[in-house]
This record gives sequence, C-alpha cells and structure tokens, in this order.
Amino acid sequence: MKVLDFLSEGCIITDIKGKTKNEAISELINVLSKEKLIKDIDSAKDAIIKREGIGSTGIGQGVALPHAKCEETTKIIAALGISKTGVDFDSLDGEPVYIIFLMVAPPKSVSEHLKALAKVSRLLKDKFFRQSLREASTARDIVKIIKEEDAL
Repeated sequence: MKVLDFLSEGCIITDIKGKTKNEAISELINVLSKEKLIKDIDSAKDAIIKREGIGSTGIGQGVALPHAKCEETTKIIAALGISKTGVDFDSLDGEPVYIIFLMVAPPKSVSEHLKALAKVSRLLKDKFFRQSLREASTARDIVKIIKEEDAL
C-alpha cells in the first residue's frame, strides 16, 4: 500500500487557513467533497469530530492524523493540509500542528484503515520528511516528496 493510493494531488492544501481543529477539519473535508470523493460533507465531518471526541489525533511533533470510518466513501481517501502558522489541535504534546493528514475509510475496511494509518504515521515520524512537507510550495512538490519517501 502506497500513500498516493489514497491521497491525490487535488486533495492537498499547501497553506491551510483554519486556526482551530474544527476549521482545519472542515477545510480538508471540503477538499474531499470538491474532488467528489465524499457524498455528504456534514456526515463525514461529524464522523471525524466524533472520533476526535474520543481523544485528540494531534500526535505531537506538529502532526495530526484525524481519521474516521463512515458511509460517505467506498474506499480509503485522504486530504493533507499544511499550516504555515500552526493549528491548535489539542495535541498530546500541547504544541501547534503544522501537518494535518485527514483520512476517511468505509465502515468495513478495518484492516486496510489501520494499515493506511500505520503507513502515514511511519512516514511522518521522520523529521526530515516533515520538514520537506512544510517547506513545499505546491501540491505537486508534496506528491513528489511523498512518492520518493514512500518508495523506500
């Protein structure tokens, strides 16, 4: 499984505007809707927010991995947002988040969903990879960075 199997260039925002967790999540869900990957914005957002209620997906080191399973998709889909100023995401380390990788999966894709989360998490543990994403100026640059790193 490769990250670019579920993340397309059209679902990457290089300068996310939201300053709060809810604003950032809304921005990323809207991108998925614009790309016609989800049927109902509100339902998908509600699923992500409900999951956040269990515990923040702000995992530290400037990274958040909001995710949920919902009926709004038939395959795993993702959106990636880079914040230049940081988002208050209630992160485990109390620090702002600069990289938000949002993932939505169909309800029955438990194993694939976990594999996709593990894959993204593994890549984002590398501080040089995180820095490269934050410094990228276009979605195309980000795709290239992910493709190179995910090939290893």
